[in-house]
Amino acid sequence: MKKTILPLLLACGLLTLGSCEKDLNQAPISSGSVPTFYRTADDFTQAVNSVYSSLRDYPDRLYTMSETRSDNIYGVSSQGIRTWEPINNFATTIASNEYPDASWSSAFTGVFRANVVLDQLSKNGSVLTEATRNRMEGEARFLRAFFYLDLVRNFGKVPLIDRPLEPQEVAEIPRTPVAQVYDLIISDLKTAVTKLPATYPAADLGRATSGAAKGILALTYMTRSGPTYGIEGPGLGTNDYAEALRLLDEIISSGTYSLITAAGTAPSAYANVFSYTNENNREVLFDVQYLSGGTGLGASYPSILLTNNYFQSIGAGTGFGTGDELRPASENLVSSFATGDTRKAQALQVGYTTTTTPVAVENRTAIKKYVNGALRGTSRTDWPINFIVLRYADILLLKAEALLKSGGSQATVDALVKQVRDRAGLAASPLTGVTLPQLMEERRREFVGEGLRWHDLVRSGLALTVMNAWIPAQEPNPQTRRMRFPLNANDLIYPVPQDELAASSYRYEQNPGY
Repeated sequence: MKKTILPLLLACGLLTLGSCEKDLNQAPISSGSVPTFYRTADDFTQAVNSVYSSLRDYPDRLYTMSETRSDNIYGVSSQGIRTWEPINNFATTIASNEYPDASWSSAFTGVFRANVVLDQLSKNGSVLTEATRNRMEGEARFLRAFFYLDLVRNFGKVPLIDRPLEPQEVAEIPRTPVAQVYDLIISDLKTAVTKLPATYPAADLGRATSGAAKGILALTYMTRSGPTYGIEGPGLGTNDYAEALRLLDEIISSGTYSLITAAGTAPSAYANVFSYTNENNREVLFDVQYLSGGTGLGASYPSILLTNNYFQSIGAGTGFGTGDELRPASENLVSSFATGDTRKAQALQVGYTTTTTPVAVENRTAIKKYVNGALRGTSRTDWPINFIVLRYADILLLKAEALLKSGGSQATVDALVKQVRDRAGLAASPLTGVTLPQLMEERRREFVGEGLRWHDLVRSGLALTVMNAWIPAQEPNPQTRRMRFPLNANDLIYPVPQDELAASSYRYEQNPGY
């Protein structure tokens, strides 16, 4: 069933603060003055919706900042340097690259909007019912925490801004130690858990729930518990696995979510998770909502990794490819799928041929998990399909990871992994004695094309081991190798964007290695 919340979340005319998108798209250095027009419940609804709208390009960035950065994609170009290629190649000169810049500025736009909502709720929230005021506070805190977790995972230390400030005030705030940023994230999410509902009526599908807040809080604890690598990155080695397990068990025992094990109208149960006619299904804890129809509310992420020729080959015609090159799946990702694994057919297209004259043949493998050419929108920026940020399979495998990290029951780990593999058609070949590297490979196959891989590797402590084994295997000739090798710990977070360094009058220090 198609959602109805999206027009509220993304339409520029409904964005609050008395202005349109271009005036709200502000990184912390350029945050504008605080609006004071909040007088009605509708004003607050528009304000909260504007915070959600900051998520619109989130999956687009994940496809470069996490998927392309990882061993899932071999993203080197043959037709001139593409803007995503330095991210793939671990170039040390990417402080001016558009992707880190957009990731920083978009996340802080969301933080700014959330801060305004929270400030105005405290000043003018009496116009709302208590239940509505609590829910809106929960939504704003959930989203602020979400954006800050994204920032910490990508950049390590970032400025901690927890209230609306004038630009000159923001410019005085230095990058804050990661531990203090986590304190805000955890506090916000704990509050969100208590103030958000478990479910919503159909008109409000897509808003954050208490289950989503618990899931992101569990992920936060596990990310903070990851290794430090000797850098000021997302891992602090805090060993918060008991807290994560408590939250994950609450989600599992709630009965609100479960694995989809029936195919529905899709070719497989796994494909049914991503079906255009099965959105907001029982596996989804949180997603970014989209709506096609040529009204500016559609998604662009399904087109990003693919080419014009791919879309021509599936009958989509012109207007859906980016005109860019294919960012193909890596060879060892493709070969890692066992025979009968239904996840491969949903996520990957192993070669394709156009119907044009002359015929174009592509022998490499494309990642196409969210593409359904028959139900496409009007253009490459008008896809209707929601992007799933957190789903129940992730909850199960995060629990397995937390158990492995904390010395928990191996039998339980194996049983959790079995649930996910059984749904993928692999019931006849169960894994026993699952190790952390095996679990990360299982996560790789389950979540390929969902933007999780790079963060999984960093959080698990396997990033340098895996990437330094993969790069020479993918590019065995050192003379023609495009990716920098070997990688070191400084490569695990991104540089502070050059524009932010300059705008802060260089109060921000650059991350080492850039």
